[in-house]
Amino acid sequence: MFLFEPLSFAQIVMGVIVLVGLILVNELARRNKYFAIFLFIILPIILTFTVWPKTAGEGSSVGTWFHWAKVYSALAGCIGFMAIRYNKKLQTNKYALMFPPFILSLNIMEAVIRDFQCYSYNGLVDGVTIIGGPWNIMNGIAGILNIITLSGWVGIVISKDKSQDMIWPDQLWFWIIAYDLWNFAYVYNCVSDHSYYAGLALLLSCTIPAFFIKKGAWLQHRAQTLATWMMFVMCFPNFVDTSKYAVKSSHSTTALFVVSLLALLSNIAVFVYHYYKIFKYKKNPFKEEVHSDLKSYKVVLKSNNLTM
Repeated sequence: MFLFEPLSFAQIVMGVIVLVGLILVNELARRNKYFAIFLFIILPIILTFTVWPKTAGEGSSVGTWFHWAKVYSALAGCIGFMAIRYNKKLQTNKYALMFPPFILSLNIMEAVIRDFQCYSYNGLVDGVTIIGGPWNIMNGIAGILNIITLSGWVGIVISKDKSQDMIWPDQLWFWIIAYDLWNFAYVYNCVSDHSYYAGLALLLSCTIPAFFIKKGAWLQHRAQTLATWMMFVMCFPNFVDTSKYAVKSSHSTTALFVVSLLALLSNIAVFVYHYYKIFKYKKNPFKEEVHSDLKSYKVVLKSNNLTM
């Protein structure tokens, strides 16, 4: 295969199980705040002191600074988003509404730094094969573009239904796809042998709900599925390393180049379109939404019982 070594039937089935499992856990967490509190606050505290020091220590494939930073930044996102969802004062506080773009930007920048760092690597690093090259630089630039095309957080609102989801109407399908291409390329570049699950399945687990289950809540879906996956893999790194379900990358330099090129081109396209609208319609991306004229924006509002 182009991206991975040939997949067995068991690996394909497990990929589907991981995907469906993440979607189901995300649905439970967004519909039941007590389940979410246990999953994203109580359980991580227990794991931090009892499990992760043993399973995700130095020398393991999840023992790098990046994995530890990623799990806690994802959890911080989940907790912060819950605070906004369930505290009415925060829902209208402009400083509180800066938290979602801040934690998302931080998450992206962590990966950008790691991509640039991996440019100089070639071989086995912390139990993972990394082949550094120009693709790391290309994808790092794509990640930076992804950050600077964020807009419309002043329009973040809470859906008017029982689940009280955090809705970001200006974060539309084209930005999400550009993010997915960038993030898959990052995982493929820097944790290549984990990219079948941590890249493909994990990204689908938040994109599918954002497109078909709960529109406008992509960032909430992303934080919750990412935190869930990171907690799982920090507990069971052998699942993606040595088990019969582990899927190895093809380690093809052509594949590395292609996925990073797609990520870069898609983010350049979103950047051009985004700033074309800003300059044409004299929009201030720090104070207003850029894409409120689009049909997809209006669909997000309508599907969440919100009005313009």
